[in-house]
Amino acid sequence: MGQKASVPQPGAQIQVIGAGLPRTGTTSFSQALEILLNGPVYHCGTQISIGPPTEIKSWMPILQNWLKQDDSTSREKMLTLLRHRLAGYVAITDSPGSELVPELMELFPDAKVVCTTRDPILWERSMLHVQSLTGVWFARVVLLPLDGLRHFIPYGYLLAALWERLYGGVIGQHGRETYASHVAWLKEVVPEDRLVFFDVKDGWGPLCEALNLEAPVDVPFPRINDSEAIERSVNRHFRRGLTRWACIFAVFGVGVAAFRAWR
Repeated sequence: MGQKASVPQPGAQIQVIGAGLPRTGTTSFSQALEILLNGPVYHCGTQISIGPPTEIKSWMPILQNWLKQDDSTSREKMLTLLRHRLAGYVAITDSPGSELVPELMELFPDAKVVCTTRDPILWERSMLHVQSLTGVWFARVVLLPLDGLRHFIPYGYLLAALWERLYGGVIGQHGRETYASHVAWLKEVVPEDRLVFFDVKDGWGPLCEALNLEAPVDVPFPRINDSEAIERSVNRHFRRGLTRWACIFAVFGVGVAAFRAWR
């Protein structure tokens, strides 16, 4: 997780709903779940950013229908699309999964809900850092030639609308108040006996106890630096986009030169 997208495994079904916000150790948590549950985990950030184009494209109608779910038809369509998207995975983590907890509990009534936690002030700083990386004004133009990622900005608007609906505040600006709102919301929508709060710093013990599983022998708990992974991913996609634009302009230049020579 964090380095490559997971591949669905036929017959696998969601056993754990990761309710922790991004920047709470969700990548390390996902890797741990892959080990414990012996199956692929759908880490939303990873799948959407470095998975095939179908990943980000499939989430846009899910979010669009969620935003219209006062209409029963839109809600049913959203649930159907969400079930289809998660077929073949043993767990889902990261956003927007962490904002779709009630819907995921409806689809997977036997799944445990685990919210990864972090110091709210440190979380706020980390979120601001990520927003500074992904919110640059020219991102939409740079990503335009890349199939899949050309949808990243419109997808981001839908995700921001989802967060605003749940937590309030200013779109794209989420700090410790959002973190507190998320925790309070989870306590409202998830039955107490089904909700677990877990800090990845605590390692295997609390997580295995919550899931009623034995801790792996001689296997260290995964420790993945999400910030570094995100920076690498952003830089790689920007390089790809700029390279693609360079190729487009080069081909265009050759075409113009050939046309002038022909005239």
